[in-house]
Formats: sequence, C-alpha cells, structure tokens
Amino acid sequence: MRDEIARAYHDEEWGRPVRDEARLLEKVCLEGFQSGLSWDTILRKRPAFRAAFAGFDAEVVARYGDRDVERLMGDAAIVRNRRKIEATIANARAVVEMRVAGDSLTELIWAHQPAPAGAPRSFAEVAASTPESAALARELKRRGFRFVGPTTVYALMQAVGVVNDHLAGCWVREDVERQRRAGV
Repeated sequence: MRDEIARAYHDEEWGRPVRDEARLLEKVCLEGFQSGLSWDTILRKRPAFRAAFAGFDAEVVARYGDRDVERLMGDAAIVRNRRKIEATIANARAVVEMRVAGDSLTELIWAHQPAPAGAPRSFAEVAASTPESAALARELKRRGFRFVGPTTVYALMQAVGVVNDHLAGCWVREDVERQRRAGV
C-alpha cells in the first residue's frame, strides 16, 4: 500500500456500502474532482473539501453563489478548478431538486447495482465502466449533475459498495460482501 492514508481508505472505506446522502454526494463530487488527478491527492485534501463544502450538506452547498466560487478558487487546500467547483454546487442543487420531486440520490445510485459477479482475480479483470455505470451517468446528467461520465460513475459505484471490485485474494472482500448482503 502506498501510505497510511491509502491503506486506511482501502481497508476501512473503499467498497463498503454507503447509503447516507451527504456521503454519496461527497463521493460523486470528489470522484469528479479526481478526474485528471490521483486519488491520493483527493484523499489528502478530503478534510479541506469537507470544510469548504459544508460537509457536503446539499441544502447548504446548493445556496453557494458567485462569491463562494471565488472564495473557493482562492482556497489552496482544495483543488482549485472552477468547473469542478461549479459542478459540486450544481450537484448539490440537483440533490435538492431530487428531494423536492420525492426522489433520493441513495435510491437512484443503488438502483443501478448490477447482478452479482465473481470476484476479479487481477486488476486486468476490473472494468473501467459498465452498462450500469453508463445508465447511471446518463440519469445523473439528466438530473443536472456534472462530471459524471461512465468511468467516473463506475469509480463511484466501486467506492460506495454498489459493486465489490476487491480482488479475490483481498482480505477485505468477504467483509465487504457481508455488509452488502446485510444491506448496511
């Protein structure tokens, strides 16, 4: 493992089921911020992202305006990319609009869970995207989300346990499977 932060993320978080809306919004947004960067960079900056985006509380972030964008562009603790900052605000607004319509980000993401598949034996067997991630990406875009292409969405699905791509020999895989079966 690269370092303690990456090890802890793999062992304690990656692939474990997430159903909390704020954590799902965080994952959607951080996967978008990661585009073109390393995940290690995002993990190291995650506490600053959480502070900058009010813990990814959709109601709060949805109210961010131009002054907030400029404030965030000056925040060296996060990735200062205007399009990604604006996408995070748009994503929060989309979550709020979903709620108003009686929909749920949690239900939408988990509705795209693929049929169970065997454990990959190597990273070469892990897909970059799937028909389910493409369908979820289309639906998220239709609802106003940004930075949600099929590959980014598949990374999200892996991160939040919609799929379990821990390799067959990984000691974490079975624990993740138990949590998924239990609906945790």
